[in-house]
Amino acid sequence: MEGNTGETTSLRKGAIGTWQGVFQSFSFVGPAADVAILLIGTFAFAGASSALSVLLAWLIYGLWMITPYQFSKFKANAGSYYSYAAGSTKKGMLGPPALVSWMGENLTGQSFGILGFASFIYLLSSRISSIPYIWVAFSVAITLYMFILPYLGIRPSLNYVAVTGFAEAMFLLLGSIIIIVRVGHANTLVPFTIPAGALSAVLFGTVFSILDFTGLGTVTTTSEEIRDPKKRVRRSLIIAWALSGLALIPAAYALTVGWGIGNISSYASSPDPGLLVFRKYLGVAGFILLIIFTANSYFSYGVAKTNAVSRIWFSAARDGVVFPKGLSRVHRRYRTPSNAMLVWLTASFVIDMILGSIFGPENGALILLTTAGIAIIFVHIYANTGLSLYYRSLRREDRSLLYQVVAPTVSSVLGIVVIFYSVQSTVQSYTSSPSAINLAYLVATVVALVLGAVIGPAVSLYYSRSKPAVLERAGEYDAESSYT
Repeated sequence: MEGNTGETTSLRKGAIGTWQGVFQSFSFVGPAADVAILLIGTFAFAGASSALSVLLAWLIYGLWMITPYQFSKFKANAGSYYSYAAGSTKKGMLGPPALVSWMGENLTGQSFGILGFASFIYLLSSRISSIPYIWVAFSVAITLYMFILPYLGIRPSLNYVAVTGFAEAMFLLLGSIIIIVRVGHANTLVPFTIPAGALSAVLFGTVFSILDFTGLGTVTTTSEEIRDPKKRVRRSLIIAWALSGLALIPAAYALTVGWGIGNISSYASSPDPGLLVFRKYLGVAGFILLIIFTANSYFSYGVAKTNAVSRIWFSAARDGVVFPKGLSRVHRRYRTPSNAMLVWLTASFVIDMILGSIFGPENGALILLTTAGIAIIFVHIYANTGLSLYYRSLRREDRSLLYQVVAPTVSSVLGIVVIFYSVQSTVQSYTSSPSAINLAYLVATVVALVLGAVIGPAVSLYYSRSKPAVLERAGEYDAESSYT
């Protein structure tokens, strides 16, 4: 179907295959950037137990992957978790809460790409960092890149991230092994233990580590464009999850023992600890390669993020939920949701510039990522709940009590536990040491809670009373069915 502006409302079916799907998800993780800079957030709270936080986050995310794995057997919709939650009941009540929560992550999680990249370049050289607001120029550069490549098509954008993403994963795994071997007798199980009285700190570190894996389920946003989606999406989910664990868990441990357990308190205060550890044990070559892969990691993440968010907003706009119909328009030639891309990136850039100007690019990114981490947990909770409700409508041969009810419920409970300790940790940090930065973390936490627990349900209530027909149809589109 075509509009008057040379646009259409249909994505390009069959444009990509399994491996492009794998790296849509994997590149969202941005593992080299995590190793170089983002794990600072985990180390700041979990300290010597940061590897445990990363492991717990990976396992929790593994449980969360069960829901998209199960739903993708029955539906191919670019709306992903939003469409799953919306279509799980006849009245569609879970759709808006999942969407609003995800919008919270969409508008703050991009700080990893925009402010994160700026922070990384900003901290490489004192000469660069001495130039006032030079980080803004770097932010503009990556934002433009985040728009241009995804705008030109899903296939070329994912071909790029597939090649570079595989090389990045192998470099991190081999580099971590070399560091661990060279550390020798300093290897210890301490990074996988919880110090007395430090459970809340480890779990808050887990929130930041969950951010390291956020996006592993976004291959589902390409469901309308991947060949044979109800098989390939599931395959891509498993491979991407396994690959992310190989890239990050050994790296988190290697960074801990490579820095030194006794000196771990200074890790988070160092501007580029990951680079320092790699340089110490892998020499100048390892140092330079990590810089190259880190820069690429931010760009690959930006591409994957734009692909995913634009398709989520496109799907919701197509349903008439929250977004105007104009965002459901797709470019006539490239078949990409260019309107949604432009609106999202503009809003994201403005938010990043505001927080970056107030707190600096690094702190601004970490504050925004606090909102993103909690918001994405709400998304999974709503989708998990939707799967358990959807179970009742399935044919007997399609039902699985373990994977469609028990596992989603357990993962939701774990998510609630992580949220609880996150709130506790931010409140304690501010009350024990009142400061602008600690207040910002507290506000970021409250914003995520309000979006997920208050505004999302309120939007759903509004639609149920004012536009019930829209809500009932939300999330029903299936690229492999007769829905239109």
